[in-house]
Amino acid sequence: MGRLTGKKIVLGLTGGIACYKVAELTRALGKAGATVQVVMTQSATQFITPVTMQALSGNTVYHDQWDARIHNNMPHIDLTRDADLIVIAPCSTDFIFKLAHGACDDLLSTLCIARPAHIPLLVAPAMNVEMWQNPATQRNVALLKADGIQLLGPAAGEQACGETGMGRMLEPDQLLAEIIAAFQPKTLAGKQLLITAGPTFEAIDPVRGITNLSSGKMGYAIALAAWEAGADVTLISGPTALDAPYGSRRIQVQSAQQMHDAVMAQLAQKHHDVFIAVAAVADWRVSNASEQKLKKTCATDTPQLEFAQNPDILAGVAAMPGAPYCVGFAAESENLLQYGSAKRIKKNVPLLVGNIGHATFGLDENELILFDAHGHQHLPRADKQTLAKQLIAEIAARIKP
Repeated sequence: MGRLTGKKIVLGLTGGIACYKVAELTRALGKAGATVQVVMTQSATQFITPVTMQALSGNTVYHDQWDARIHNNMPHIDLTRDADLIVIAPCSTDFIFKLAHGACDDLLSTLCIARPAHIPLLVAPAMNVEMWQNPATQRNVALLKADGIQLLGPAAGEQACGETGMGRMLEPDQLLAEIIAAFQPKTLAGKQLLITAGPTFEAIDPVRGITNLSSGKMGYAIALAAWEAGADVTLISGPTALDAPYGSRRIQVQSAQQMHDAVMAQLAQKHHDVFIAVAAVADWRVSNASEQKLKKTCATDTPQLEFAQNPDILAGVAAMPGAPYCVGFAAESENLLQYGSAKRIKKNVPLLVGNIGHATFGLDENELILFDAHGHQHLPRADKQTLAKQLIAEIAARIKP
């Protein structure tokens, strides 16, 4: 099942070259399980046709407020009454003005003003940088925010007019992430979370090293779920092939020592409410790593590697005065119930999450066991994003005052 299964979304398009991005967004919403009802302004039809949007959404597209295809000739009423969300993308400067001042001179603007109060309205601005920065636009944007309308972006970058700056509409994948997040309960609103993810890499020489099979997928899924729950998320990641999870600030590191230093630096800079140590951190590093590539001069040559123990990041954070709520991860190969329970006590953390490492590394699914002072709780095998959402809900319930 997609993350938007059963949701009905009214997708409004206003005039702007960014309409071409909305074609991809419409497909993405459908793949996520949503039913998409497209409504366009006349200006939008100059940039993309209703035929295209009908083909992509699978539903009749409306752009006339007097459309007789609606049985009571009131599309501005009927199109929203069973909707879960309204998204305007792209949202032009003119349409922002209409929303801010309650203007109703076409189907889409009338539909937005006539929507039931419980239906959220999200807008994705798209305009020239000078239009976005204009004081009149900013006054109207402030009015939208005061009215509880959520703005998605805009972003900075190159624009179709050839200029560069704020005003670009978010990309389709970013808009999809924002729309999915709009349906999630904000159980961590206002909370600061610090998360580690991925493997570490301990150098043997400049081209070789020791690492593990962690892909980072579980940690990245948790970072996304925490952002969806309203948290401010900083992610410290070892080397992975993953894109940074939307909504998080990612700090890239390589070795366990670098991860330790980055974690401590973040904790020193500001207060964090929760620390989740998901990363598969190497217990040892090579203490006699070579500054040059080790050469095999004969068949019997074997490098003599010496090891030193890496700092224990989780235990170190848990022992700090005023430590955040600490959540550890244990990737075991056997005896998970025994080792997981013992590790939670040894690390002195309130919650530890255990899994069988070789049964999940690199995969999109996982199975978790939560260990706390009361025992353990099983989260059955599911995709990692589903498990991440469940884990974040557990953490939110445990830190709730």
